Formats: sequence, structure tokens, C-alpha cells
Amino acid sequence: MDRFLSLLSRNQSNAYKLFLMVGSIVLVIYMLPKGGQFKYQFQKGKPWQYENLYAPFNLTIKKDNKALEEEREAIKRNAVPFFDLDPDIPLVALQEFSVLLDLSYQDSAWTTPKNKVKQIGLNLVNKLYKNGVLGGSGDDYLPEQLVNLRVDNQVRQTVFSRVVEREELEELSQRETDQIPELAEIFTQIIATVVKPNLTFNATLTEASVQELLADINPNIGVVEKGARIIAKGEVVEGQKYEKLNSLRDQFQSQVWSQSNYNWLVFGYTMLVSLVFVMLFLFLRKYRPEIYEHNTKVSFIFINMLLMIFVTTLVIKLDAAYVYLIPLCVLPIVLKSFFDARLGLFAHVLTLLLLGFVVPNSFEFMFLQIIAGIVTILTVSELSKRANLFISVGQITGVYILGYLAFFIVQEGSLERIALENFAYFVICGLITLFAFPLIYAYERIFGLVSEVSLLELSNTNTPLLKELSNKAPGTFHHSLNVANLAEAAAQEIGADSMLVRVGALYHDIGKMNNPTNFTENQVNSINTLNDLEPKESAKIIIGHVIKGIELARKYKLPERIIDFIRTHHGTNLVYFFYKKELDEQGSALEQDFRYPGPKPFSKETAILMMADSVEAASKSLKDPTSAKINEFVETIVDMHMEQGQFDNANITFKEIGQIKKVLKKKLNNMYHLRVAYPE
Repeated sequence: MDRFLSLLSRNQSNAYKLFLMVGSIVLVIYMLPKGGQFKYQFQKGKPWQYENLYAPFNLTIKKDNKALEEEREAIKRNAVPFFDLDPDIPLVALQEFSVLLDLSYQDSAWTTPKNKVKQIGLNLVNKLYKNGVLGGSGDDYLPEQLVNLRVDNQVRQTVFSRVVEREELEELSQRETDQIPELAEIFTQIIATVVKPNLTFNATLTEASVQELLADINPNIGVVEKGARIIAKGEVVEGQKYEKLNSLRDQFQSQVWSQSNYNWLVFGYTMLVSLVFVMLFLFLRKYRPEIYEHNTKVSFIFINMLLMIFVTTLVIKLDAAYVYLIPLCVLPIVLKSFFDARLGLFAHVLTLLLLGFVVPNSFEFMFLQIIAGIVTILTVSELSKRANLFISVGQITGVYILGYLAFFIVQEGSLERIALENFAYFVICGLITLFAFPLIYAYERIFGLVSEVSLLELSNTNTPLLKELSNKAPGTFHHSLNVANLAEAAAQEIGADSMLVRVGALYHDIGKMNNPTNFTENQVNSINTLNDLEPKESAKIIIGHVIKGIELARKYKLPERIIDFIRTHHGTNLVYFFYKKELDEQGSALEQDFRYPGPKPFSKETAILMMADSVEAASKSLKDPTSAKINEFVETIVDMHMEQGQFDNANITFKEIGQIKKVLKKKLNNMYHLRVAYPE
């Protein structure tokens, strides 16, 4: 067990990568469809591009979702509502009518006999309650719509027009009293008083009835016998042919794969997805070793790929018609911003390979997305300029539209049936792609990465930290500017990240702000305060500017990639001046007391900064600089760093070091060129 733990500890980076890959494979397989892949791609309204297709088994033709939904809506719309009818309320109303009539009847004033009036009233009450009186509004019901009247668990049907609404009472009363005008007013008042609603809508019974009818819907419209032709080559996929193909695909995925072959399906998915992620790891290891060795960066790439797969599968499950709303070009934009174009395109293509299992019309989808990804890589540059992203998004949207238009013409031979809403989807997709800007900003804060935009902001000499450096240590600030120019030119020569090394150079000596006069470039006269101190103390102060710089950088929340330049710009070099002084004064000296703590430069950019910094600082000591002196001087300093092994951890070649030397010589010659002596 101890041996295993020891082995795991030594290989924890590789173990993490293995865990990351296995976890990603599991997540992707979980998101992929769990049915077999139907080998035919088809789209409604487009020609069948394969050979004649025959039913491989007895095929049940299913109704499409639209037809089923229309049928459901029709059932809900035409559902017969249930009303509870109270039989006791009419009895009470008859009694109250008789009582009120006895109180209101005036023998001297009315010519109609009381018995006749009473009989007319009782008949009217019975007539009103024959099919019930509704208390609320009947605006939701049509006159000829059937309704169910429930009385003591017995149900009878009638049309809604036969149900009396409360607001109709006055009109019906007047109609009955046309033959007795003298009684009209009082008769109407009595009826309005005694007649109360006895119909109540029964929502529970109505909903139960609707659900029963919905459950009885037949999802099938027919059967295709085994061996019968489903569609012929060149026929348009529409009507029943479309429904047959949908049914065949659904039954193929559910019947053939969900039972006995499920484990084989998962095994196949595992191999295919594993191949994709293995290709990514191989690419990183061979062509991007600096990223491969950095687990945070590897995790960042995987997270972005998984995010795109998750969003796409989610949209497909909701509605496949919206697949072109997904801004997949955000992936190459983000990866190019933090790494490079080649990695961005490679990861984009691998992501599309995985999405080919999910999306409909996978060939068309992958063709458009790959072309769009290539355009993204070719056009998106200098994101620090805001207009560039808008221009690139416009170009990407144009490629989407042209590609889709070309595909449709090839498949249909005309533009008559083109779906115009897809063009709107492409435009919206382009607008969503602009979200890459805030996404890049968020990633910088979460993963500690640095983009072009951040580097541009940090390179501004008016930032608070650089402003403070120029005020407190103007000599160091001027030195940093010169080093930045030298390092940037050298990085451009060998294809390194010139913006990154420039920013690193601007901040590499910020630790000198603590006691700026201890450093010769900030001394206004020839008096050096360090001469009064012991060599060890002087060396300690000089070496301390690295630690002070790191502390100050963290205080101002500089990215770790910039702090790396502060940490490595002296590597493990000796403070030779004070080491030699100690040796001369004491006869012996410990190198560890005069050596920078390191680490050594571990990238091309940090190695370039060490060379540019050393050369620029030492060049101030040259007297009467000539081209020959400068050339010899640069060779000596750079070779000294090489002999001391300062570049052993940096992925830089002898050829590249030679190119850097040439640039440094040229730039220094330009800085120290001789001027014509002007007459006094």
C-alpha cells in the first residue's frame, strides 16, 4: 500500500490527468443518447438521398407530436363540462313564491284572479329550474355546447342554451307576463327574489373526464408490414413517409438497443469518446508541452469542451430546431485568447466530433460549424480592440448563412421551401457569440489565466502600480521600459508571446520601490548607500527586491503569469559584485549568501526577460560603446547565463538564443549609436 501511495505521489500530475479524462468520458457518455444510432439522416421536406428503404420488421406508424398535440387540444376544447344540480332549491323557491304572492296580491287593484296568477308563477319557476339556473357567467360556453347535469349520482345531458343564466330571469319573467301587463313589475320582482342558482360547476369530474379521453388517444395511425417499402430514393420526405421514417427511427432506438445491446452500446461510446480525448492529450503532449504540464490549463480546456457539449445536448432535448442558436464558436475564441489558434481549432473539431452523436443532420451541422470555426480562428485577432470581435462575429454569421443556403440549394434544387427562421437563428447565434468578452474576463478571475485584453490593460504605463513606480523609482521605470522594448523585439523574432513578455518586463523590478535609492539607476549622485554596509547586508537588500516585488504584485492582484517574471528574472544567479567584495575583504564567502533564490526561467518568455534585463542593466557600464564592444558584451552575458544552466528548464533552443542575441545587439546598437558632434 505504501509503495502504491509513493508511486501515486510521484505521478500525481499524470494521475490527475487520468482522472480528468475518465471523468470527462463518463460525463459525455451520460449526455449522449442511450439508443443506437439510426444510420439514416433525413429532414422533413427534403429528398431521400439513400437507396430504397424497406421495413426491417413490422412497423407501427406513430402520429407525429404536432398531430397528437392538436388532437389533445381538440379534446380539451370540446370537453363536456359537468355541473352539479341541487334538486332542493326549486322546492324552496316554489314555497317562497307562494308566500310573497299572498303578501303582494291586491284584490281591489288587480283584475286577474289570484289562483291564475299563482299558477302562472309556479309554472314559470318549474320551467326555469327544468335544466337548472346558473349563477355565474356563461360566456365560456357556446349555446349548442353539450353539458352534463349531475343529480344524485345520475347524469343527463342537455345543450347549454337550455340552461338559465341569472341575468336572463327578468327577460323570461316579462315574457310570461305579457298576457297580464298589470302584474309584470311585481311578478318580475318576486321571481328575481325567489329564484336562486342551483347549478355548480364540477371541476373534478370535468378534469377526470378530459383525462380519460386523453388516455384513450391512439398514438398510432397504422402498421407497415415487414418487407414493405417505406420510401424510394429521391422521394420527398413528407406526409406519411416522414411519419413512417420517424416511427422506424424511434422503434429502432427503443426496441433494438435498449435491452440486450445496451452494454455494447455503452462500450462502443466509451471507445469512441476515449479516442477523442486521447487525441487531445497526445496533441498537447507533443505540440503544447507547456500546457500539458499545467493541470489547471488542461482542466480549463476540458471544462470548456464539456460545457459546449452540455449546452448542445440540453438544447437538442428541448427542441432540435434551435440547434443553430448555440454559439459553438465561443470555444475557439476563448482558447485562442488564452493559448493559440491551433489549439483552439483542434479542440473545436474534437468537440464537434462528439456532438455528431447528438445533433440531427450531423454532416450539415459539422460542415457549417467546422467552416465557422476556421473563419473564427482566421478572423478573430487582437481582441483588445473591441471592434475586431464585432467584425469577426459578422463574418462568422455570414459564413453560417452562406453555408446553410448552399446546403439547401444542393438538397432541394431551389429556394421555394427554405426556412427563413434559420437565418434569424444564425444572427442571434452571432449576437450570443459576443458573450465571449465577459466570459474571458470571468475565466481570468477563476483560473488565473491571462488574455490579450488583460495584457493590454496591464501594459498601460498609467496603471496605478506603474505610475507609482515612475514616481518613486524613475530610474528603475526607465530601465523597465528599455527592457520591455528589448524583450518584445526578441520575442517577436522567435515567435514567443511578445505582449506577455513586454508586460512581464514592465513589472519585473517593482520590488525596487521599497528603497529605490539602494539601486544605482535611482541615485541622483554618485553616492551609493550600500557602500557603507557589509557585503552580505548589501546583497541581502539587492536580492530582497525579488521577494518585495512578488508581495507587491500580489497586493495589486497581478496575474500569476506576470508574477512568474518577477520570480525568475534573476534565476539563481550570484550578486557577483558583493560576492567578490566579500571575498576580497574576508578571504572567503558563502555563495548561498549571495545567490538569488530562483527559480530559474521555465519558459521562452521568462528566459528572454533574463537576457534582456541583464544586457540592458550591464550596458550602462560600457564606456565609449562601439558595435564590436556591444556584440562581445552581449555574447559574454548570454553565454554566462547558459554556462550557469539558467535556461535548463526553459523550452528554448540554441537557435532561438542565437536569434535573440542578434536582436539584442541590433537594438543596443540603435540605443547607443554615435551622433554627429554639433559646433558650439
